[in-house]
Amino acid sequence: MTEKREYRMEELARLAGITVRTVRFYRERKLIPPPRREGRIAWYDDHHLARLRTIAALLERGHTLNGIAELADAFDHGRDVGDLLGLGEPTEETPVRLTPEELAARFEGEVTPENLAAAMELGYLGTDGDDFVHISHRLLEVSSALVREGIPLAEVLRAGARVREHADVLAGLFADLILRHAPEQELSRLRPLARSVVEAELSLALDRRIRKGRPGPDPDPDPDPR
Repeated sequence: MTEKREYRMEELARLAGITVRTVRFYRERKLIPPPRREGRIAWYDDHHLARLRTIAALLERGHTLNGIAELADAFDHGRDVGDLLGLGEPTEETPVRLTPEELAARFEGEVTPENLAAAMELGYLGTDGDDFVHISHRLLEVSSALVREGIPLAEVLRAGARVREHADVLAGLFADLILRHAPEQELSRLRPLARSVVEAELSLALDRRIRKGRPGPDPDPDPDPR
């Protein structure tokens, strides 16, 4: 087990590559949590050091201190990763750990307090120390791809909330089906079958939408009367 290290402010500043004055400024702006007090002495730990290094990385990427403060507030008041994952990790979806700068890079300019709150409320994001944890690698990749295509993250999250509602209904439909007709079977064995049906129906629905939105061929000209 790694022993927890603590630092006086001067040592913390040296390890983070900044001045003591900057550490005080960040503390006053609540960019870092309060230190542990022992009389008149303030003790900082590796959590503070990681946060300072994260701030430096975000500043290098062009983020403002106000934006970083919003991100820090999300850490301190966000959902814990244990709440996000519940009793255990998803059986098929793989969680992804992201530093704040990695999250900011994936959603350039879209990591706002409102979007963070929406993602946490939806159950996409949780916090673990100085990292974010996204509950699904596939959803993370799709969300960032949609944002790169020019769709605002707020709209992606709103769409995700609606999809969640429909997905819950579909899951209930298939679970009820197997419990009524094959109660001895485990629900986990239903997953591939249910997923195949939903994917096929979604593919067919997209085909119908594409055909509906595409202009039809020009009508045949009137036959020559001669």
